[in-house]
Amino acid sequence: MKKDTAKACPYTSIGGQALIEGIMMRGPRLSAMAVRDPGGKIVLEVNETPKLIGGKLAKIPFVRGIFSFISSISAGYTYLMRSADIAIPEEAAADREKSERRGKLLNGIMMGASLVLSLVICFALFLYLPTFLFSLLSRAVPELDHRLWRSVFEGVLRIAIFVGYLFLMLLFKDIRRTFSYHGAEHKTIFCYERGLPLTVENVRAQSRFHPRCGTSFMILMLLVGIIIGLFIPLEQPLLRTLVKLALLPLTMGIGYELIKFAGKHDNVLTRIVSAPGVALQHLTTREPDDGMIECAILAFREVLPEGDPARTEEKDTFETK
Repeated sequence: MKKDTAKACPYTSIGGQALIEGIMMRGPRLSAMAVRDPGGKIVLEVNETPKLIGGKLAKIPFVRGIFSFISSISAGYTYLMRSADIAIPEEAAADREKSERRGKLLNGIMMGASLVLSLVICFALFLYLPTFLFSLLSRAVPELDHRLWRSVFEGVLRIAIFVGYLFLMLLFKDIRRTFSYHGAEHKTIFCYERGLPLTVENVRAQSRFHPRCGTSFMILMLLVGIIIGLFIPLEQPLLRTLVKLALLPLTMGIGYELIKFAGKHDNVLTRIVSAPGVALQHLTTREPDDGMIECAILAFREVLPEGDPARTEEKDTFETK
């Protein structure tokens, strides 16, 4: 008979990411990925978690955020590509054949060009456009030409662009499934933090809105950016945008510290800090089915430290290979 409760664990540093038909969980020592193949079986892979880049700098508050972000993006991309190999092997094989025919040099050039194009579009649409539009607006309405209104207008428009992008993503069925896996990730972490056995039933009952989430990090960065913008006196759109770009590490650092603090504590202040991100998670998470929860539980158990009761508790049996 399964136990009803376990020793509560108010906070864990384990985080995760939704993949294509699966989930990656990342712990301090190990990272694990559980992905369903076309036959419905779960493929489980476990690797050592790479050390954070930056060495000692990666441990300094308000500096470590940028290193954590880069490491998360790098690891997330690697696992995302690997999940595609497992979940849609035929397409992955076809892509590899095409890459081989094009040649490594040509493929590298095309990937580099795609990355540069993406960065240019991001810079133009997300960073420069709000600043440029306010410069036009302030000329038409001189009364608005104030540092406060400039920063608020730019920040709110960036948030609107980001939210609009998420709404567009919901139009795609595959993205909606990925958001459901995102919900399974959050529910599993909540289940563990509340000291409950990691079963499908217990995980299903948890909230899918977690304060320590990448979505919350993004929205906090945008809000912090509004405050930082108040201290930038420049009005020329390109120069102002370049300065904000240079201050991006500071923005990331503050956002990272806020999200870590909110994840470790539960009080009025942290609920206020978490509120925008939690609200946005109504878009980026969806209710998962039991199969998605199974993937999340399997991946999560693998990254728990040795000796943790949750690793040895009575387990549901999931079909894996």
